[in-house]
Amino acid sequence: MRPSNADAVVRELVATASIEIIPMKGSDLAFDLVPAGSTLTVTCSSKFGLERTLAYTEAARLAGFTAVPHIAARQVSGRSELAELLRRLAEAGVDNVYVIGGDADTPRGEYASAAELLADLAGLDHGLREIGVACYPEGHPAIPDDVLFDDLCRKQPLATYMVSQMCFDVDAIVRWLGGVRARGIALPLRLGVAAPISVRRLAELSVRIGVGSSLRYLSKQHSMVRNLVLGGAYRPEQLLGRIATDPAYPDLGIGGVHLFSFNQVAATVDWQQRIAAAA
Repeated sequence: MRPSNADAVVRELVATASIEIIPMKGSDLAFDLVPAGSTLTVTCSSKFGLERTLAYTEAARLAGFTAVPHIAARQVSGRSELAELLRRLAEAGVDNVYVIGGDADTPRGEYASAAELLADLAGLDHGLREIGVACYPEGHPAIPDDVLFDDLCRKQPLATYMVSQMCFDVDAIVRWLGGVRARGIALPLRLGVAAPISVRRLAELSVRIGVGSSLRYLSKQHSMVRNLVLGGAYRPEQLLGRIATDPAYPDLGIGGVHLFSFNQVAATVDWQQRIAAAA
């Protein structure tokens, strides 16, 4: 759809954004902060384990939210555990999952990558409506770009959408999307965007998760440097506004936004409601 008004596009993207939650102790407090009917995505890390993700997902569904668990392939032992995992999700009314490789150094079982798990998933009666996979417009610190593209090609027939890493460089996003679209990647993109948090905290987290090059881009922006010195906050609506006004926007296939909240849920929801309601 060709946007007739960039502000309206931004409001729609923000209003429908999913909010990522890390299932740490006390993270269920998000249930009292997030509006009913919102979509919560639940991370899966080697530190907290897959069971923590599943339990939080079930709790989120009981609380009335749409819940999208991250399924880390390297934490699933094999086809039997995958089938049991799907049974639990079906009982909880979950019909959307986000499949990643995961950060575990050594796989627990048969799956070393998301593509391997997806291949088995395709052979099961899973009842899922949506299956997301990861993509990396700004590259990966440990995986060459050509390997990332080949992996995305393998995953595309087994998925319904893709979610990007946390991005800040509009030019890099547009350039990458234009390139992969031209090479046959048609999956709708949910753009990974950091929620509005302290710039200093954002810089620390971004370097840790491998998007330091994007932060170096941001550091060249005078407002970013000024905010960092003053302890200010990053404003994601500016990034979304620049994307919405890019001439290539109608052809990019951006289907939504995935908000990295870093569990600063109150600030994330306040910003989301304020931007979505702006005239």
